This record gives sequence, structure tokens and C-alpha cells, in this order.
Amino acid sequence: MAGLLLGPLVRYVDEDSATVWVETGRPCVVEVVCEGGAGRGTAHTWQIAGHHYALVTLVGLRPGATVPYRVLLDGRQVWPSPDDRYPPSSIRTLPAPGNDAPLQVAFGSCRWAAPPSDASHDPVGPDALDTLATRIAADPGGERPDVLLLLGDQVYADHTSEAIRRWLAARRDLRQPPGGQVADFEEYTRLYYESWLDPDVRWLLSNVPSCMIFDDHDVIDDWNTSEAWQEMMRATPWWEERVLAGLMSYWVYQHLGNLSPAELMADPLFAQVRKAGDGTALLREFVAQADADPAFTRWSYRRDLGRVRLLMVDTRASRVLPEDRRAMLDEREWAWLRKQAQDGPGGYDHLLIGASLPWLLPHAIDDVERWNAALCAGERGPRWARIAEKLRQLGDLEHWSAFPQSFEALTELVAEAGAGPDAPATVCVLSGDVHHAYVAEPLWPEGGQQPDARVLQLTCSPVHNSVPASIKLGFRFGWSGAGRRMGRWFARHGRVGRQGRIEPASIDWRKTGGPWFGNQLMTLTLRGRGASVRLDQARRGADGEPRLEPALDTEINTEVGTPAGP
Repeated sequence: MAGLLLGPLVRYVDEDSATVWVETGRPCVVEVVCEGGAGRGTAHTWQIAGHHYALVTLVGLRPGATVPYRVLLDGRQVWPSPDDRYPPSSIRTLPAPGNDAPLQVAFGSCRWAAPPSDASHDPVGPDALDTLATRIAADPGGERPDVLLLLGDQVYADHTSEAIRRWLAARRDLRQPPGGQVADFEEYTRLYYESWLDPDVRWLLSNVPSCMIFDDHDVIDDWNTSEAWQEMMRATPWWEERVLAGLMSYWVYQHLGNLSPAELMADPLFAQVRKAGDGTALLREFVAQADADPAFTRWSYRRDLGRVRLLMVDTRASRVLPEDRRAMLDEREWAWLRKQAQDGPGGYDHLLIGASLPWLLPHAIDDVERWNAALCAGERGPRWARIAEKLRQLGDLEHWSAFPQSFEALTELVAEAGAGPDAPATVCVLSGDVHHAYVAEPLWPEGGQQPDARVLQLTCSPVHNSVPASIKLGFRFGWSGAGRRMGRWFARHGRVGRQGRIEPASIDWRKTGGPWFGNQLMTLTLRGRGASVRLDQARRGADGEPRLEPALDTEINTEVGTPAGP
């Protein structure tokens, strides 16, 4: 008898279709049946490394409807279970075109399902996803996001919990590399079980559609920082299996659900895996080619949510790492991104660019990353280049500003997308990674191209993670005037902008909200050409119960207002 191991996860949803992802205990037929005959989908499971999965497509749903659903395996209902304490899971479709209903887009990154075995990294406070689930379950017909964007570090392959380490120790000798980190596909599955079997999160993901993209910890800290880093990792005996397992598990657990039903039908690998029954060798060969050549495949994707366009950008696997042509995205990826931003002028009211790494950082950090990039490129000779490479890896100096030409390319793309008579009302870059939340606004130089759209960097992290005092002090200093003066000193030392290899940013920016620290989620509410942003922090109330409390709630078509909380 087949059992439901993981899921259901509602992944893609539009006006009249949806996809639901599950993992089962053995091969079976998976059915998703909506209440009252509103929709039904059926799929046979397929196999990767002894695990069985299905992605069920439902079509013919009614726009703007919320309909409960059930999951059946070989005709037997497995979701919801009879003793479930949560309300029935439901699919909420997008409204029909022309409807002025608001669209809510919640986002965040960096979630530990459980604290790592290193006790110094204990997270503080309740999990923002757990708390969101509790709020929705208390009022199922009330407010909830139309889509949840998880912007990286959905699992931590390199910082495992005590429970995972005990399981690993029963499987292999942890004295051998990679020690308490995960090593292969089977071990990755344990990370997803630990994360997505959390009862609150499981119920949340069975209701709220999700879009995901990886960041470094989904594979390993500093993944693809530089060519030197990559060469060092490829020389270790365990790295090849680790990176292939990371990409294989990402394709299964995260990537497939990002695709629309039409994209799934057109995906040759998905078709081959389903036809083969056991697609392990096919998938392994695919990700091996993807790891060897960033241009081999595209992990980035586009979603149109009514008149809101979302472009989720891979800032890890598509990097070009040779020092003389470093780029955050390869040329094929850049061409795709520009095409999606320019496709159908006037066809959307808001452009959202989801990138795990922030475009606009605290000024001191931006300057330090440019200084480091200049030194690594040889601006002050080979000795400084060697020192700078060590600092780059030690200090995680690998955001957009560490790829200065890519920073400028993204700046140019944002300006072009936000300019002209058909420009959207807002262009927002949504990011995580840096374990604090803030709002930053670019300041375009006089005489240059001025976007007609309101452009913002919206950063929200973590969902559930530690925020040590050193991080708080560092980022507060990074945003300060003293930090900016320090950053300019570093820039001068690296000859940034002084006929050197690296130029300073062509734009300036200001922080208009934050920094906020804690476990948190940010939500954009988009109605017509209007937009507002809210930051909710997960805190315990006087009664000890966790709740989401607003730290920011303001309109963004004009000025970002004063924070609503500390």
C-alpha cells in the first residue's frame, strides 16, 4: 500500500490550472481531486535513486476560486488525514484578467528547519513560516499570500542538525569528509523531510503556491564564489558527488514545481524521466553537464501573475568564474533575462526580479567587494591578489558588487525596463541572503536615463536562522556614514575608478527602511498600478504564542514611509 512521504505541495497556480507535487513510498497512481468536481488530475509516479515522485497537473479550474482538494494514492485518500487538526488544504486560483483584486507576494530566504548541531548557531525566536501557517489556519478564508517566494537556502547541506548528524553517523564514518555535511542524494532527501515535514510548514505549502530558487547553502557555503574556490573544491574526493546530488535534489524537490504545465510538457528531461520509470542515470548525466557548463541549462524562470511579471534569477549555477571575464550570469542567461523583461511592452504593471543576492548592499560592503574584485583582478599585483582571494572566500565577498560588470548590467536592465510610456509602475528586486531586512532606493545620476517606474531593492532574510550580534553590528555599520567613509578608503586603495580595472557603481542609493533583524517575511501587495510593502516579524506575544507583528507597512508608489515598529 502506497503512503504519502512528503507533500502535497501546491506549486504552480494561474487562473485555471495548478500543479501539486508529492513524494510517495512506492510506485502508484496519484490523484488530486477538487471538491465538488471543480478539478481533477492524475499522474503516475516516477523514480529517482529509489524515491518515488509525482507532479500532478490540474486544468479547467475556475478563476478567482478557492477550492479544497484531496490526494489519493491508488484510489485511497491520504490527504487530508482523518485526524488532521488543520483546515482542509485548498487551491486558490488567480482572478480572471481585468479583475482588480490585489495580488499578495510574500518572500524571504534562509530557513533552518532545526538548529545546526553547532550550538553557537541557535536561532532566536519562532519560525516565520510556522507563524504564517498558524495565522492562515486560524482564519482560512482570510488574508493569505497568493504566492510565496523562497529565495534560497531552503535546506542547509553544510550546517546539519543534531538529528541529521545522528542519522548520518549510523550510515557512514563522520570522521571522513564531508563529515556531518550531506554527501549524496539519499542524504539530501533527509534535509527535505526535516524541513517540509514540519507540520505547520507542510500545511502551509499544501495551500500557498510557492516559487523557489537555490542559493549557496542549498549546496554549500560560498558555492561558486570564484574560479580558485571551484578548483579547490573539485580537487576534493567528495565534492563531485555532493554538487551532483545537490543539483539532482534541487531539480526534483524545487525546480520542477517552478514550471508551468506547458513548460513541463515541453521539458525533454521530464518526459524522459517519466518514460524511463527510473530516471536516476538520466538526471545525473543532465546535472553533470549543467555543473560543467553554466550555459548548458537554465534554472531561471518567468511567472506572469496577472499583470505582475516575476523573473526568478539563478545567481549561483550560471556564474562565469575565470577572473578575466567574471560574470554573475553567462551571456545566454543575460539574453534570456533581457528578453523576458522587454517581452510585451505594457503587458505588465509591476516587474519583480527575484535574486537570492541583493543588488544594492550597504555602501561599505559594496565598496569592500569592489576593492576585493580589483585586487583579485591584479590591480596591486600577485601578492595582493592572493590575499584578496583568501579574503573573498573568508568574507563571502561574492554579491553583485563583487561582479562589477554584472552589477552594471543589472542596473542598465532595471533602468530600461522601468523607462518609457509603457513602463511598469514599479520595478522591485527581491532578495535575501544577508540575514537582515531593508528597503533601498537607487538614485539615478543627473543627465542619465531616469526610469519612470519606482525602483526598489527589497531584502528580507532570514525566515528562521541565527542573527549574531556581530552581524547586526556589521550591517548597521555598513549602512552608516562612518561605514561609507571606510568603504571609500578601501575603494581608493583598490584604485576603483582611478583608471583601474574596476569602476565604481554608476548609481548611488539610499536606505529608506531598516535594517530589521529577526525571523521575518516581507509581503508586496499589488493592485492595479498601486503597490505597498509590509514586513512581518515572528515574535512571541505576552501569552507566549508566536505571531507575526508588522515592522513596516507602507505604500511604495511614492515615498517609503517611517517604519511602523522598531
